[in-house]
Amino acid sequence: MELFGTAGVRGRVEERVTPELALAVGRAVAAEARELEAGAGDAGDEVAPEVVLARDGRVSGPAIAAAAEAGLASGGATVSRAGRLPTPALAHASRGRYGVMLTASHNPPSDNGIKLFRDGVEFDRDLERAIEARVEAEEPPAAWDAWTEPDRIDTLHDYLDDVGEYAAEFAVAGDGTDSPLEGLRIAVDCGNGMAAPATPTVLRELGATAVTLNGNVDGHFPGRGSKPTPETLRDLRAFVADANEGVDEPGRDGDGFAFGIGHDGDADRIVVVDAEGEVVHEDTVLAILAERYVRASDAADPVVVTTPNASGRIDERVRAAGGRVERVRLGALHEGIAAVREEAGRAAREEAPSAADEETGDDAEVVFAAEPWKHVHTAFGGWIDGVCSAAVIAELVASEGLESLREPVTERPYRKVSVDCPDGRKERAMERLTERLPSAFENATVDTDHGVRLEFPDASWTLVRPSGTEPYVRVYAESDDVDDLVEAVREVVEAAVADVEN
Repeated sequence: MELFGTAGVRGRVEERVTPELALAVGRAVAAEARELEAGAGDAGDEVAPEVVLARDGRVSGPAIAAAAEAGLASGGATVSRAGRLPTPALAHASRGRYGVMLTASHNPPSDNGIKLFRDGVEFDRDLERAIEARVEAEEPPAAWDAWTEPDRIDTLHDYLDDVGEYAAEFAVAGDGTDSPLEGLRIAVDCGNGMAAPATPTVLRELGATAVTLNGNVDGHFPGRGSKPTPETLRDLRAFVADANEGVDEPGRDGDGFAFGIGHDGDADRIVVVDAEGEVVHEDTVLAILAERYVRASDAADPVVVTTPNASGRIDERVRAAGGRVERVRLGALHEGIAAVREEAGRAAREEAPSAADEETGDDAEVVFAAEPWKHVHTAFGGWIDGVCSAAVIAELVASEGLESLREPVTERPYRKVSVDCPDGRKERAMERLTERLPSAFENATVDTDHGVRLEFPDASWTLVRPSGTEPYVRVYAESDDVDDLVEAVREVVEAAVADVEN
């Protein structure tokens, strides 16, 4: 059984993420958590692990939550109902315990999903496989006297307070001065999702004027599609551009907006819109934040973790700041962070066994982790957090201006295309491409850890990888001659897929 994709379990509620599945996953989580906690305690201890349960604003949320709660409680876990929350707020609440978030993120309103957390970090693949095995085996309920009675908790305010405090401290750490948002005007498109009670509140507490679009939570997502794209954010883009027309200094003194923010349904993603209403490329935002975190770090070896499809502009800015980049598969930033820390700890133990920290070394430190649209602020927490990103970016814009932040970043043309390839042929096609792409582009440096990534001497690059959810092989490319590069790579990919078919 394979339940989990790159971001938990997702699908239509009538067919995939049904109440029956939610109950089974809840019971499996309770059983796995009980076993883990018993193993961590004294022999023979019976432990009722605590699990925080939350959902987004989807219409199916209450029914799915009721089923998940029944599974958790009948599996012997103590359930704390947190109600409707952004996913990062649930992750924040899961520190020191477990968390179950019911959300399909940016998927359409007919879908729902399940994300699992332990101590503020998403379940890794081993834990996900353990849950899959228990669901497939139809995990039985715990003994009747181990069933629990859920309680209710309110965690949103603590989360928002912590985000605000962190963003303010980050601004101070970054440039040595306070960067108050007093007078800064920001447009926020909440997309009728869970950003509505979060991002505007934090920005206002920091002193900004936050004007919202689609600022009510509605599981039908009537204002726009839940996935924030240049197309779905057209109202936000027009709103910002129109407000700034003829304004000398947008976003100050009550005129226009310094920038705009768009979120997805559960507020883990963020899109930034500039003063002209144009979407700032997601990798440019990532590069800006990555460089700032590296420069602010006093680690001897500051590391930024990102994904294979992320732009070379990130590597350029991180190197310029004195750091390095490590890449990990899509949807596994938490695993990449853990891998860097484990390697650092191993190196530290070998160098000074008696003094080494078993989890993190003295030299290497993951200062930031991100994939396009999604950021992990590691000094704040181990989860993807669009609300925290909104607050940190606002502080930086307030102190320096968005255009000044973008200026050092080299923005080459970027394209992504999809080549048809049935799921059953992807593995063989990628085996051929592992040989053929390096042969076709002999001047490139090759990395085959996560697909086939080619980097060229002029800083252009391309990545070929199989889609994890659709019948395609994806081609990503960034180059001053991106169309030519994409077409050359696509020819090789199409030929490899055709060979497999024949």
